[in-house]
Amino acid sequence: MNAIISASELADALRSERPPVLLDVRWQLSTAAAAGEPFDGRAAYASGHVPGAVFVDLDRELASAPGARGRHPLPDLDVFGAAMRRAGVSAGTPVVAYDGGIGWAAARAWWLLRWTGHPDVRVLDGGLPAWDGSLETEAPTPAEGDFVPEPAGSGVLDADGAAALARSGVLLDARAGERYRGEVEPIDPVGGHIPGAVSAPTSDNVDADGRFRPAAELRARFGRLGATPDAPVGVYCGSGVSAAHEVLALEIAGIPAALYVGSWSEWSSDPARPVAVGPDPQ
Repeated sequence: MNAIISASELADALRSERPPVLLDVRWQLSTAAAAGEPFDGRAAYASGHVPGAVFVDLDRELASAPGARGRHPLPDLDVFGAAMRRAGVSAGTPVVAYDGGIGWAAARAWWLLRWTGHPDVRVLDGGLPAWDGSLETEAPTPAEGDFVPEPAGSGVLDADGAAALARSGVLLDARAGERYRGEVEPIDPVGGHIPGAVSAPTSDNVDADGRFRPAAELRARFGRLGATPDAPVGVYCGSGVSAAHEVLALEIAGIPAALYVGSWSEWSSDPARPVAVGPDPQ
């Protein structure tokens, strides 16, 4: 099953006998919008969303509170499960997640649902800007779903696992190149990257419209970085959100990958962990 869905495919699916549950996961990494106010995903949702979509709060329902495990650690599974059931998610219902267009937040929802056992989850390619159908402002009240998250025994890395994978396999750093090289660090206490990690900015996964590049292009891109279906692959970013987008791109390319959820926000919080700078992985 493809991990993404086009806007036209979604419109057809919503008219089918088995329409998907829609999750609106609008979120921004920036701490403030242009007007100087924090971005409010719920307000953006209330101003217009795909008909039938339910808002999901990334910071509160797809992550735990920031702390020693990073800015967006794994959510409490009871909280996550309750949020999914409230949205109408059941084990046997297809799910489509979308966000404001960049794809990171929707990919975080996709990854969490897949990791906790849901078999049929996709991301709207291009997000809300790709949707050319009508919007609604009224929040729906779907019937309670029955999904109970059951985490897989694999697919997640901790700090030690990420360090080991950087030596024994391929660890991709999904942040912008200048953050990887340590030239700038706008958020975390120190700049640079995990020794051995390879720079693979998430922005290179998509075209100018924010849609994923074709599978063959993604496969070639990751192959040049050493990531192939036969190699153990992991991904990290700043806090496990844009890295989920990279895991999704790897899925499209046919390359399984694990996610280091704590990512650089966890790694860099411990001064005992080594830090590499510059373009060289080591």
